[in-house]
Amino acid sequence: MPMPDRTSCVRTVVAAASLIAASQATAAVSVVDDAGQTVTLAQPARRVVSLAPHVTELLYAAGGGERIVGTVHYSDYPPQARDIPRVGDNKALDLERIAALKPDLIVVWRHGNAQKQTDRLRALGLPLFYSEPRRLEAIPDNLEKLGTLLGTEAVAHRAAEDFRQRVATLRKTYAGRPPVTVFYQVWQQPLMTLNGQHLVSDLLTLCGGRNLFAAESPLVPTVSVEAVVAGNPEVMLTAGTGATQSDRPLADFAMWEKWKQVTAVARGNLFTINGDLLNRAGPRVVQGAEQICKDLETARSRRPAR
Repeated sequence: MPMPDRTSCVRTVVAAASLIAASQATAAVSVVDDAGQTVTLAQPARRVVSLAPHVTELLYAAGGGERIVGTVHYSDYPPQARDIPRVGDNKALDLERIAALKPDLIVVWRHGNAQKQTDRLRALGLPLFYSEPRRLEAIPDNLEKLGTLLGTEAVAHRAAEDFRQRVATLRKTYAGRPPVTVFYQVWQQPLMTLNGQHLVSDLLTLCGGRNLFAAESPLVPTVSVEAVVAGNPEVMLTAGTGATQSDRPLADFAMWEKWKQVTAVARGNLFTINGDLLNRAGPRVVQGAEQICKDLETARSRRPAR
């Protein structure tokens, strides 16, 4: 029996590799989302609709930015996301336009999008992945799950590991620092804050902060001025629009000027951070954490010498 020549062998190997690559490209992918539901796609997604700004950032970081065919208002990062067609906002979605885009994956903000509208999308047979990271470790997990659904596992894993490493560095640096009690102000009228289940509270803990209202039951509780004064926070923190400006704290915390008995007011520990780094549960959250850690360290440096 004649032996196959070298050219035939090479062709056989190339053909086999092509078959393997083709099968991998079309293989079903499956993950469990933040609602605990299994999301299965017959093949990696090629047309994705993002229904939250933090989702858009996650998709880009996971290697799927070029596959986003529709997104919502305020999805403005990275800069190229501004060119993606809009399909509404977190209050109202254009369901007909979404359907017309023929997405093979829709990534939803679990508690940020209207439930009735997302239910209608699901009723159309469109696969939904619910994203709502409540803890720092959930962000890299989201990156890797989206990477699986997109078929961009290598890119997503690198982004996830970079995030984990930066968080680990902060944890190591600030784990042993003296605790700082923090009041996080969401809104002035009515006066609102965040409880311990919110991602921002996790950032505070990472930096050695203690959320004054962590034990409240609503995720975004309304509190009284008297309760804040009684809690006597050492730091007051809030999210601003865009990059932090030197004159922002005075405007954000003007209502507290008369409460000089509050340690945060007396020592000038009133800090404003770019809200996009705190309110979007995407990769840039670690930048927000780094800024919080620096601000809490500044507050520690202002303590009277013993």
